[in-house]
Amino acid sequence: MVVLKELYEGSSSTSGHRYDVFLSFRGIDTRHSFTDHLHKALVDANITTFLDDEEIEIGEDLKPELKSAIKASRASIIILSKNYAASTWCLDELVLILEQRVTSNHIVIPIFYLVEPTHVRKQHSTFGDAMAKYKIMMEAETNANKKSQWVRKIDRWNKALIEVADLKGKDVNGR
Repeated sequence: MVVLKELYEGSSSTSGHRYDVFLSFRGIDTRHSFTDHLHKALVDANITTFLDDEEIEIGEDLKPELKSAIKASRASIIILSKNYAASTWCLDELVLILEQRVTSNHIVIPIFYLVEPTHVRKQHSTFGDAMAKYKIMMEAETNANKKSQWVRKIDRWNKALIEVADLKGKDVNGR
């Protein structure tokens, strides 16, 4: 939690960032439990936190507001849960967050919520199921341009899942 303390001490109002923390999570897994509790704790600690309160359907593009919120944040907390990879939106957020880590010294804190980091890294269990589903969708695509887009996206998602699983994070199993 030292990182969060540093965020508070260099609060967003003085750093030029609109948010201290962007929360990335799969709503059906954690919205009304872990994520709500974490959001409340951050807000209670005066940490300016972005929490998207809308569900996005599979296949929809990342909303411009989310891209802007990620770029306007000093840090992101990624709550990797059972169905995280089943959302193309979550995976697109993850890719953008990790790009910000490289280009803008964006702090990234992964939380493994009832999932094993090795399942994320090696894409086993539900993470493997989701990636297999995307590969089937890609193989079924008849439009060459769309198929090529699928190939690029799947490659970026695979690399992002490996990268985030290799970061030091918190393993939260029911706490």
